[in-house]
Parts: sequence; C-alpha cells; structure tokens
Amino acid sequence: MPVCAEDRAIYSQQPDLVEAGIAVLDFITCQYGLRQFQSSSRNISEQLRRHTIFRCSKISTSPASLFRTLTPRGPCFPIIQSLFCPQHLKWRSSARQGSTIPENHRIEYNWIKGVETLEKYRPGGYHPLRIGDVLNNRYQVADKLGFGGYSTVWLALDTHLQRYVAVKVTIADSVPRETNILKTLSAPRSLSHHPGSDSVPVILDEFTLQGPNGIHSCYAMTPAQCNLRDKSFSRLFPLDVARTFSYRLAQAVAYTHSRGYVHGETVPITRYDGGPFPSNAPSSAVIPLFLGKYAEEFTLNDARPVLSDFGEAFPASEPRLGQDCHTPPAFRAPEAKFQPLTPLSYPSDIWSLATAIWEIIGMKAVFSTEFVPEDEIIAQQVDVLGSMPSEWWTRWDGRARFFDDDGCPTDSYVKNKWPTLEGSFEEGVQKWRRRRGPAIQESEKAAFLDLMRRMLSFRPEERPTAEEVLESEWMVEWAAPDCERGGD
Repeated sequence: MPVCAEDRAIYSQQPDLVEAGIAVLDFITCQYGLRQFQSSSRNISEQLRRHTIFRCSKISTSPASLFRTLTPRGPCFPIIQSLFCPQHLKWRSSARQGSTIPENHRIEYNWIKGVETLEKYRPGGYHPLRIGDVLNNRYQVADKLGFGGYSTVWLALDTHLQRYVAVKVTIADSVPRETNILKTLSAPRSLSHHPGSDSVPVILDEFTLQGPNGIHSCYAMTPAQCNLRDKSFSRLFPLDVARTFSYRLAQAVAYTHSRGYVHGETVPITRYDGGPFPSNAPSSAVIPLFLGKYAEEFTLNDARPVLSDFGEAFPASEPRLGQDCHTPPAFRAPEAKFQPLTPLSYPSDIWSLATAIWEIIGMKAVFSTEFVPEDEIIAQQVDVLGSMPSEWWTRWDGRARFFDDDGCPTDSYVKNKWPTLEGSFEEGVQKWRRRRGPAIQESEKAAFLDLMRRMLSFRPEERPTAEEVLESEWMVEWAAPDCERGGD
C-alpha cells in the first residue's frame, strides 16, 4: 500500500526519536546483562550462530524470485530485499546542522526496517562498517548490537583478550562528551560505595577511527544483552523482576544526580534513485543481533540494568535550556515545552524515570510512544494527570485542537481521549497482569499510583528527588524487598 507524504515524514523522524539525542534520560534505553553472560564467549558465539540460522529459516519459505545473494557472516545465503526494503518507502532525513553538503546532492536510500538512517552515511555522519572489519588492530566486528542518531554499536571480539566487547562508534567529528562523563561517573569518589554506581558502564578502551566521513570517537565496554524497551514491548516482566528493575533504575538515577549530572542480519542497501553507490556508505545494512530473552523469562538475577546513552547528559552546573531538549516527546518533561528558556535539571530526569517505571511494570506506556505530534502528547498528559498550570494552559498554541476554553475535549479529539491515571493503570497494567496471573493488589496499587502522581507533577519543583523516590512507600514496601532477594 502506498505511503502518503505525512506517513513518510513520520518514518523520517523515527531513528532520531527512538534512541538518539537524549538530553534527559530515556530510561528504557538502558540495557540489562548477566554477569555470567558478559564473560562468556561461548554464549555469545551460540547466539551469533542462532542469528544466522534464524535468518536462513526466516527467508526459506519466501518466493525464490525475490532472492538476492549476499555474503554476511561466512557462507552466502539468500536475502529477500522486499521483506525489509519496500520500494515505496524511503528516508527523508533533514540536513545535519553545519553540514556543507547541498541538499540536492544528498543521496536517499530505500528504507530498511530495523536499521539506522542510511542517509547519515555522509561526511560528518556514521562510519561504514562491515562484519569482519577489525578496529584499532584489535576488535573484530561480529555483529551489530544497536544504533542511535549519534552512533552505532557493534559486538566485536577482542583479539588480544579473546572476549567479546561492545564497541560504540560515534558520528564523525563529534565531541567525546559521553566518554568523559562515563569516566567521571565510574571513578570512585570516596570509600563509600553507592549502589547505583553498578549501573554505569565502565569504559574498557577508547580510540579513534579515520574514515571516509571523518574522524570517529570509539570506545569499548562490556556488552549488555538487550534494550529493556524492546523486551517490555508486547511482553510482561514477572512482577518481582519489574519491581527490582524499577528500584535499581531509581538507584542509578540517584547516583547520577549525586555526581552532579542530568542524564539528559544483513540486508542489501539500494539507492532510491537507482544511482551508483558512494564509497562512504556500506553496501549492506546489518540488522541488530538479539542477545537477550523474552520479558516473561526474566528472573531476579537478570534484573540488573545498565544505563546507556550519556552522549546528551550534562552537568547540572552547566544547564541546558528546555528548548534544547532532545528527549522523545513520550518521555519528555513538559517544562521543556512550556519553559523553553529555563534550564533543565534533576526534576526532568524524575519525569522520564516515572515513564520508564510505568512501562516496566505494565504493558502499555503511560503516554503514547507512537510517532504523534508533541501537542498530542501534551493533550494525553492533561487527560491522564489533570489540569496543567494555568500559565501553561493559556500559552499552549495547540490547545484548540484538543480542548475548548472550558477544558472539555473537542468533538474531533473525544474519541482519542486517554484515560485518567487510574484508568491507564487498569488498561495498561492490571488488564495484562490478570491474563498472566494475579493483578497487583489494591494496597500496592495505591502506593504505586501515589508515587507516579508525584513524579509526574506538572511543576518540576513539586516532583520528588531520586533519593525521595527510593524512600517512597512503594519502593520501600514492595520494590526494595524484591531487589534484596535478587542479591548482588
């Protein structure tokens, strides 16, 4: 079915919204990992083998006329272009700020589901990598783990130590902010150990790559298994695991704040116009490897989150204005929109933390994670949380699309109106937990919703600190005991 211009615009926004440009925490992008997994090359090798088998089995039932041959990992096997690369879709990414490439000279590629924005393979953008490439005379690329708007992340074998690592390769000529922040956060400050510090990744090595698109900062760290949002989407964590993830995530945020920081398979690529391929882009795209397990299979021992994407974090002493916030709208604190010239600070992280905890506990996010306009997210916030501050209400330019002057939903919006916080909990959490077992008991529900109301206060000064979140009734009575049962 043809895609209209509006849909195409939504697709073009997708890569930058999912994982890139996070000024305050999009906490669900944190990873999890088992300690025994992190040191086991055998387990990773088995996952790599299964990844290849999965791809072969997935395409074996498709019409032979659609096959294309490609050499990804080892032997050649057929790839179906039309399965991942519909001809009627293409990316239309905006020009990078400061780019010297004229818009009419930029190359557009056919869209491939699940990979980075291919138009970013240009000067100042991604570095083209292939399976088997060796980085810094040491790290042999085995597969892709993920990507964001500012980097790609690869699983690589450290040929010196014979272990697997995750190597993050940033876009060209970017300031290495993330490595500096991670070094600060992982350095011991005193003899006392903050439990949240275990959720900050440790840099094992750093180096630079000179490529056709510029100089890229790179660093290696222990690989985590998967992205929590990927595992929580359409899946439900066991309740004790969800509580433990929530508690340890809050600990990680508390630690980050205590250090003075606001976290702010292969498929062939074809040009949309059918032209020749440039030398600064890869000839094939790599679908990220799945190294994890499904949410319902998690145990307490798995509930060990690792925060990722510190590239847009910033010291509280060097504030960032609301208008410069790049957090996806579903997780973005509302002051970023309504107080654009006011510096963001720790309360913005608390709002994002609340949206993450909600998504971990339930099946459906508290606000839409679809690619909808920012004003629609704001309308959902009013639906769920009630009236916003009056000065924001009067300044909200998009309000008339959703509400009349009395605050009642318009005729065009009433069918899309979101439920209240209690209704959202019933629809997004309880309904799904009843299908898998017992629902959350009323006493825990009341404590959980009380914490969410406070963390999602419209006014940032009314939100609790991260330490106060850890001292809340729900954390103390329900989350902390499960976390203690999970052990170190």
